Amino acid sequence: MEGWSTRRRRAKASVSLILFIVVTLIGQTKAEETQTVSPLDTNSNAIVSRIAFGSCFNQSAPQPQPIWESIIGFDPQVFIWLGDNIYGDNKRPVRVCGRERTVGPWKNIERFFPSTEDELSRRYTATKSNPGYTRLRQRYPEVSVIGTWDDHDYGLNDAGKEFPYKDASQQILLDFLDEPHNSPRRKQGGVYTSYMFGPPGKQIKVILLDTRYHRDPLFSDGTMLGEAQWSWLEKELNGPQSEITIIASSIQVVSNLSAIFQPLFYMESWSLFPKERRRLFNLIDSSKREGVMFISGDVHFGEITRDDCGAAYPLYDLTSSGLTQAVERTVPKALAFAIRFMAWIAPSTKRVFSPNCRFRSCTYGLPNFGAIEIDWEATPPMVKLEVRDEFGRAAIPVEFPLSDLRQPEEQQPRSKTGMRGGQDWKYYKQHCLPESELPWFTKYRIALILVAFAAGSTMLLVLVVKKAVSGGKMFIKKFKVD
Repeated sequence: MEGWSTRRRRAKASVSLILFIVVTLIGQTKAEETQTVSPLDTNSNAIVSRIAFGSCFNQSAPQPQPIWESIIGFDPQVFIWLGDNIYGDNKRPVRVCGRERTVGPWKNIERFFPSTEDELSRRYTATKSNPGYTRLRQRYPEVSVIGTWDDHDYGLNDAGKEFPYKDASQQILLDFLDEPHNSPRRKQGGVYTSYMFGPPGKQIKVILLDTRYHRDPLFSDGTMLGEAQWSWLEKELNGPQSEITIIASSIQVVSNLSAIFQPLFYMESWSLFPKERRRLFNLIDSSKREGVMFISGDVHFGEITRDDCGAAYPLYDLTSSGLTQAVERTVPKALAFAIRFMAWIAPSTKRVFSPNCRFRSCTYGLPNFGAIEIDWEATPPMVKLEVRDEFGRAAIPVEFPLSDLRQPEEQQPRSKTGMRGGQDWKYYKQHCLPESELPWFTKYRIALILVAFAAGSTMLLVLVVKKAVSGGKMFIKKFKVD
């Protein structure tokens, strides 16, 4: 009897121990599911005064890449990946004729096509193991790395909600960003999220948008963010206040370069979805949130633009693109002047011009990164927005007091064009008119100049050929006579 009782007590103890372990594990799992992890949880009260960001990084770009040392030298407390963090899709050669025609009126196959999941992961690994980026990551927790995506790391050029592999791409991106396995970003549709940095009185909120997962086709004027993300964004903007709010969009918000480069080509931006852009500006305005600014990438050059009619105060958009991919790198160095000339003569009603810019166009078409500095000790605090070159030098600088991004004490009435009255608002006039409403000749002068150049070149070529043929005939005739 005693032996049987002993075995029964041991069995009960074993069962109790197993139940205890199971309950404990379930409890831990539930706790993990509800936990929100911030990249600066261990340093949440640190004052953030320097933020760097970059986009358009080709994992196969040749070394050395001095831009990473320049970013590290800037000593940012936050680094933001703004999209095209890798080039994960593939492209076929440009062909107008042949069996696979990728461009032109007889196009029969798409030029871009997606990679496999394994290949996408390998390309992220190549970026993550980049020596310069590795040194930046090693500075954690002094540097927090966060990010969103654009089309090439999403999986396909210009893709939106129709992309069939977006859920797999989402998990691979979050792995690259070291997102915790219990993060809400792994369970929602899209990679949008937000972070709050700094102590009360010096707080910076960073809102990362997802302009891919829910986006309707281009030129549809449909949705950019999808209703779920719009509802989330409304809560974020109407939530706890911060001195500065940075809205990170992978594509440009303020600029509308497509309006002046069509019909030659277009650039993805919020301007291709005018209803959504109005909705975004109206949401910022109605939330009464102060200190809002945008950062963006995608276009392979840097610029700073501003919209003075979207809200009660100017909305800046600091565009930096790219870390390796840059428009001047697509042509021989001898032709770089042509790109700079076109950038100079291109009309822009939203670009911020300054005598301190490297070039007169106040654009920068070589590798660059974005830099934001806040001098919290100044009265009032000062904000400096810069596009910096690969050696860390400012190519496009703009500086203003943080008080410029505040609701006016008395709301000025708007005119029919959207401008607010009052002497101070005369300064903002050039940053109010949309590029699409410019006079026809001004708006399309780039296209007209290029067409005239092509026509002149063709005529010159015809004259040269005609002269050569005529000279050849005369030579043959003379040769026969001799």
